[in-house]
Amino acid sequence: MPIPFSFVRLAQLLLGLFLFGIASALMIRAGIGIAPWDVLSQGIALRSGLSFGLVTNLVGVAVLLMWLPIRQKPGLGTVLNVLLIGPSAQLGLNLLPAANGLLWQLLLFTCGLLLLAIATGLYIGARFGPGPRDGLMTGLHARSGWAIWKVRTLIEASVLVVGWWLGGNVGLGTLAFAVLIGPLCGITLPLFDRRPSTAAA
Repeated sequence: MPIPFSFVRLAQLLLGLFLFGIASALMIRAGIGIAPWDVLSQGIALRSGLSFGLVTNLVGVAVLLMWLPIRQKPGLGTVLNVLLIGPSAQLGLNLLPAANGLLWQLLLFTCGLLLLAIATGLYIGARFGPGPRDGLMTGLHARSGWAIWKVRTLIEASVLVVGWWLGGNVGLGTLAFAVLIGPLCGITLPLFDRRPSTAAA
């Protein structure tokens, strides 16, 4: 059953996407390794001379085009994900200085990781459709019959290797992200889920 549109859900979606970009910027400025898709965007940005935010948008568009052969249908949240995360990440990069010293690097990365988990819970919980990367994962899972973890591992390992080859920042933070983001989102997703209650009145 479709969830009725509401401005509260839309505000939650927009806040989540904005915070997602800021969280990415925090982890980038920490300088100890970033998420696989950000490694790819950073690597492309370094090689092309384009800004990280613009590359993030372009990668999102490219991933969205990959939905066509697997017959995924984007929602409003999917489109806004492609359009808004890049600019908010670039805003964060423009405002935040690079961290100096291991303590500040760890603090900045931890804040970014926690904020990203909250942002993910917000934008997915608003239920306006998955982000382009999540939709690619679920679409390939549906078409191939492979376990979802296998599809996600294949996709993220591929973009990580390409991004690292292009010069993206792979480090202990990348490993920490891979290990911790799932459990953290397991906490935040139920907190912000806007699915209507099916409990009897």
